[in-house]
Order: sequence, then structure tokens, then C-alpha cells
Amino acid sequence: MPPTPTPTPTAAGSPVRDGGRGSAALAALGALRHLHAAEIAAALVLLFLLVAAIAPQLLTASDPLGIAPADAFTPPSPGHWFGTDESGRDIFTRVVYGARSSLVIGVAATAIGLVLAVVLGSLAGLGPRPVDFGVNRLLEVLFAFPGLLLALLFITIFGPGVATSTVAVGLATAPGYARIIRSEIRSIRGSGYIESATVLGRSPAQIFRRHILPNVAAGLFALATLGVGQAIVWAAALSFLGLGAVPPAAEWGAMLSAGRTYISVAWWLTFFPGAFVVLAAASATLLGRGLQRRNRER
Repeated sequence: MPPTPTPTPTAAGSPVRDGGRGSAALAALGALRHLHAAEIAAALVLLFLLVAAIAPQLLTASDPLGIAPADAFTPPSPGHWFGTDESGRDIFTRVVYGARSSLVIGVAATAIGLVLAVVLGSLAGLGPRPVDFGVNRLLEVLFAFPGLLLALLFITIFGPGVATSTVAVGLATAPGYARIIRSEIRSIRGSGYIESATVLGRSPAQIFRRHILPNVAAGLFALATLGVGQAIVWAAALSFLGLGAVPPAAEWGAMLSAGRTYISVAWWLTFFPGAFVVLAAASATLLGRGLQRRNRER
């Protein structure tokens, strides 16, 4: 008799046969079962923010810039869940529309930082010793300055604005990512399958594309999730200082900047935008930590 195929255990612990169509679905269900309650809550918060960024009209029918002076400084109520500002604009609507600006800035800044970090990390991790030495010294110089200070320096040179602050935050986060990527590439470079690929005559470009980059990319997603939370906080801080988005833009940092003038008489002007900055950053960080933990367990 031919041997019976050995079932392959999935992440959930239930065996399925190799090549079965249900294996991927069972593995996904198993991964969901291992999510902590806090990670599920973080994923739901990010899902809400994603809906707010893509289709804010599904959550509110109001205009984020529409004014109603008669409704100015209305506290939170059934008609205005988060209250209104000094011009009668609905805070809930502005917070919902602000999710798009904050997420776009956070994702774009993280992408800029990661692309630059992959370039620098790859040069240091794969290049000859002098290149590695030079890149490391450059990263050490950049690390001597706090990231937000680097962003402020960039904005001082090129001027304030949403685009400038996005690039500034991306450049400020790149050194930290570059060091992590260099370390990952160095550890992968010495592995057996890289030596085998070299012996088989693979070119350095093929080895990087087919073996090194896919292994580094597994950790980049978790790193990017963590980076989005940090970038959102930094972008909001720059807008609060008047160096990013400016009032009356529906952006969380700009709303905090405009609301601080009235914080003693209208606490909701700063509370709700600030709460969503914290929620977005904490949710992204929590989810990123969970992904990092699962990558280590593999």
C-alpha cells in the first residue's frame, strides 16, 4: 500500500493535508485565535480610522469646514457628539476627516524612512568594510540629534508645510530603521543558504533580491506598523507648533493648536483630537509589537 500522506499541523493546531485549500483559511483562523484582546481592540481602532480616512462620509454627513456661529462652543451633546469649536464647526466631523490627513502623513513618512533605511542598511550590510564604516559613522552622527530636532532642522531649511513635515519626519526616522536593517542583513548574509547561492553562481543582485530582501521584508512590516504610530505623533507635534498643517485644516495637530487658546472654557476642543492621536499611535504600536513577537517566535 502507498504510504498515507502525513497531515501538516496548522497554526491552530488542527492537521490538514498538504496542498489542501482549507489550510490557509485554518492557519488564518488559528492566528486570529492567538490574538490578545488588546491587539483585537487595536486592530478595530485602526480599522475605524482606515474607514474614516477612505470614506469619511460613511461616518458623518457634515462639512468639516462648515461654520455655524450660532452653535459656537457647544459642549458634547446628542446633536454634536464631540461638541463644536469657536466657529461652530462640528468636532466629531473634523476628527473623522482629520484621520485621513494624519494617516496619510504617518504612512508616507514611514515609507520615506523605510526606503532610505533599506538603502543605507543594505549599503552597510552588504558593502565592503570602508562603506560599512562610513555609513555607520553617518548614522551615529544622526543619532546624536533627537529625531524631532532633525525634523525641525529640515523644516527650518526648506520651510513649513504638510509635504515638508512629512519628508522631515521620514528622514528623522530613517537612522533607527537603517541600523535594524543592517543588523538583519549582516545576520542573513552569514547563513548557509546565502553561501549555497554564492557557490551556485548567483549574482549579488540575485542573492539580494531572492534571498536577503524577502527575509528582511518579514520584519519590515512590523517595523512599519510601529513607525506609523511614531510618525503620527511627530506630525501632530509639528502641526501643533505651526510647522505642518495649519488651522482651519481638519488635522489633529492643527486642531490641538487652535483649541489650546480656549482650553479653559472648551476642554473638548483639545481633548478629542488629542485622544485620537493617542489612540492611533497606541494601536499601531500595540499591533506592531504583536507582529514583532510573532516573528521572533517563528
